[in-house]
Amino acid sequence: MNYRSISDMANLIRNNLALISDDIDLVVGVPRSGLLAAGIIALHKNLNVVGLNSFLSNDVVSTGHTRKASHPTLACSHDAKHVLLVDDSSATGKSMQAALASVYNSGYKGRITTCAVYLAPDSPKIDVYFELLPPMRVFEWNMMHREFLSECCVDFDGVLCVDPTDEQNDGGEKYLKFLDSATPLLIPIYPIGRIVTSRLEKYRAQTEEWLQKHKVNYQKLDMLDLPDEHTRRKLRIHAKFKSVIYAKDLEMRLFIESNREQSVEIAHRSGKPALCVSTQELFVPGITVPYAIQASRRWKRKGITFLKKVIRKNEV
Repeated sequence: MNYRSISDMANLIRNNLALISDDIDLVVGVPRSGLLAAGIIALHKNLNVVGLNSFLSNDVVSTGHTRKASHPTLACSHDAKHVLLVDDSSATGKSMQAALASVYNSGYKGRITTCAVYLAPDSPKIDVYFELLPPMRVFEWNMMHREFLSECCVDFDGVLCVDPTDEQNDGGEKYLKFLDSATPLLIPIYPIGRIVTSRLEKYRAQTEEWLQKHKVNYQKLDMLDLPDEHTRRKLRIHAKFKSVIYAKDLEMRLFIESNREQSVEIAHRSGKPALCVSTQELFVPGITVPYAIQASRRWKRKGITFLKKVIRKNEV
């Protein structure tokens, strides 16, 4: 599985700006993901940028007030002599070919260079690309809005909605209020394979009601069957519980988790990849997981050593 975050894409673009011709005078982003890549390129190259629809309409080109673009004489989109047509990725080439056809049909007479940040090895020709990336490809900016989500286990708090604060997580009235009114974070447009949460089974009704209210579709909802919050905190089996479910379901290919330590443990226990959305790290068994476990233990040891030094110093 090849995962790329927004940070990965931004760094890749910045490190490959030399591949973009210096005579480009307008960057055009293919909606929607291509707009993100186009904006990053345009900012680094100090070029004007427009969305594909604005370009097709030959809209006025405008910039902010803090600095002028390298080609400030452009009045309208079609005044550009050389356009960079950008998408985030190309697998089959269909999106780029459709965008190109619409540009030609708009009456534009200038030069066009196609660009995809990520290119599948078997994709039709693209003029400029920054990385060959074979399937399976998962991107931060669209992972929650793909059919692939049906093959994923997804954590609840911290992914679908905000985590409860310490004050809200009291197991009483404040927590019940949180369950009802938790602020949404990443609401998918496709069904989730399994929602696997450390929320207690006794809160299933409130959890299902929230999911229905926010139109989150899912195939299964797995909740921790323990008597109370005290028992859950004492046992600390969050990651173990999630790992067992994930490992047994062979159709699930990725676990999307909010907590880094749990992500590492889930990948380690299940033998399958786990993605931490809070740090944008993909933990893969046998590759990144051993290092992550060692690093976590190393930092814990350093923390304990530091505390011992502080204690000894204060005792003097």
